[in-house]
Amino acid sequence: MAEKTINMGVIGFGNRGHSLVRWCVMPVEDVRIVTVCDPSDERIEYAKWRFNEDKYPMPKFTKDYTDIINDPEINCVLIASGWVGHIKIACEAMRNGKYVALEVGGAYSIDDCWKLVRTYEETKMPCMIMENSCFGRLEMLAYNMHKQGLFGELVHCQGGYKHNLQKRLAENVGKPGDYRGADYLHRNCDNYPTHDLGPIANLLDINRGNRMLTLTAMASKAAGIPAYIKENMPEDPRRGIRIAQGDVTTTTIKCARGETITLILDTTLPRPYSRGIQIQGTKGLVCEDNQSIFLADEAPEECHHNWSKIWGNIREYYGRYEHPTWVEFNATGLYKDVKPEYHINVDWLVFQEFYKAMRAGENTPIDVYDTAAWMAITTLSEDSIAMGGKPVAVPDFTNGEWMYRQGPMF
Repeated sequence: MAEKTINMGVIGFGNRGHSLVRWCVMPVEDVRIVTVCDPSDERIEYAKWRFNEDKYPMPKFTKDYTDIINDPEINCVLIASGWVGHIKIACEAMRNGKYVALEVGGAYSIDDCWKLVRTYEETKMPCMIMENSCFGRLEMLAYNMHKQGLFGELVHCQGGYKHNLQKRLAENVGKPGDYRGADYLHRNCDNYPTHDLGPIANLLDINRGNRMLTLTAMASKAAGIPAYIKENMPEDPRRGIRIAQGDVTTTTIKCARGETITLILDTTLPRPYSRGIQIQGTKGLVCEDNQSIFLADEAPEECHHNWSKIWGNIREYYGRYEHPTWVEFNATGLYKDVKPEYHINVDWLVFQEFYKAMRAGENTPIDVYDTAAWMAITTLSEDSIAMGGKPVAVPDFTNGEWMYRQGPMF
């Protein structure tokens, strides 16, 4: 049934919840925030100030997320709380007839992923992981060019979450309430796989004519966080703390059609931000890190042995092959003066797809099978690393339907 008004409950008003509410919910006319939940008095007080400052109708506030889950007025839940509770809350929301917008994070068990899928199959209430990088400008350019055959047959894709969080993690790891740091303290895995996997899954038709079969994962030693604490916080009682999470984690996935995928988690060593996208096919490739596209039919002969001859040429391809979604978005001029605009842009775009599905009463374009498959990489990589890189099977959450489901996602 189509939803005329989207009555949203927001669970979690930390940095991410606050950002999404301000830029992707408040400006949308037919979306109304009914209740905000957060266990922190400080964050609730900040939320009240924020709503008042932005002259937005004041919602209700609660510390108990079940107040949102059980409210019949609410037909949509945005889950932006700590990672551990994401799937549990999502399942409860679906069982109570609510669309679920699930902020990104990895799974803690394969059983949880199956619970998510089976809850959807029982209730038919959609659950969408809000993976904004699927709507990245470069990722959508690559997708548009691929669908026009410019890269030929795709063979290998790679990406990563390469984001220097060393200082932030060092200052908080091991402290009460730091859910992200708890993962680094106790787990060794790709804890944030969906940023890189989401766009690649769309390119490779994962769950829509293709699927992931097996993966292997390895992790380096964990030196980044202890080194930062030692050098910058010498009096800190956590000096010498043992971190489980390797500084660089590499996961390789084999697909049913024969393609391979490499995912890299790199968050605790000094580096610039990158999602490290590289898409390779029989006719060329796109490379994010040097902002270049190489097409065999177009590339000058001298660049075959010298990347620098075409570094930065991606601007030319945006002019020729910009994805229609970005053509439309650029025409609006929305958020063009907000910095850093790269995050707000893609957040806005992924939320528009979610709202579009709700308004039509349809399933979301990134559906529960995608959500489960992408989140599962965390716990699967954890198992493989623990066994010295031994291959592990990737479950087929579609139960064979991947052979018949149609794409693309969007």
